[in-house]
Amino acid sequence: MIAARIFWILAVIFMATLASSPRAHAGPPQSGTTVETKEEPYVVEYYYKTKWGHAEEFLTLFKKNHYPLLRKEMEMGRILRVSMTAPRLHSTEDGRWDYRVTIVFKSAAIANDSFDSEGILRQLYPDQDSYKKAEQRRFEILDAHWDLPIKDVALDKR
Repeated sequence: MIAARIFWILAVIFMATLASSPRAHAGPPQSGTTVETKEEPYVVEYYYKTKWGHAEEFLTLFKKNHYPLLRKEMEMGRILRVSMTAPRLHSTEDGRWDYRVTIVFKSAAIANDSFDSEGILRQLYPDQDSYKKAEQRRFEILDAHWDLPIKDVALDKR
C-alpha cells in the first residue's frame, strides 16, 4: 500500500516535470526564421484529500485564505479561471479525494514562473501570524495533496 502510494506520487511528479519542461513541447530548432508562438492556456488540477471529518473545515480555510489570492491573480491576468468540484458519491479510500481545484493559467510559462505572491498576501492579510496559522491548519488536516497538469485530447483529429 505504501509502496503503491510512493510510486503514484513519484509518477505524478515525473509527469508534472515533463509537462512543465520548455523542451518537452518544442519542435526542432528554427534556423533563420521567425516563428510566432501562441501562448495557450495551461490547466492544472489540484487534488485535496482531507482527514475524515475535516472536509468542511478545509473548504472554509481554502475560501478564506487561498481563494482571495487566486482571485487577485485572475485580476492580474495570470489566471483565466478557477473552479472547484467535489465528488457526489464516495470511492475507495486509496482513490478518494474531497476537492479538485482546476486552475486555467494564461500560459505554461506563467504557471511555472517564480511569481512572488508575498506582497499580495501581506495586502490581503495584514495579520500575517493569523494567516500563517490558518494556512498551517489547512495543510495539517490533509491526508494527501497532488497537482496534475492536464491537456485536452482532440478526439476528432486523426
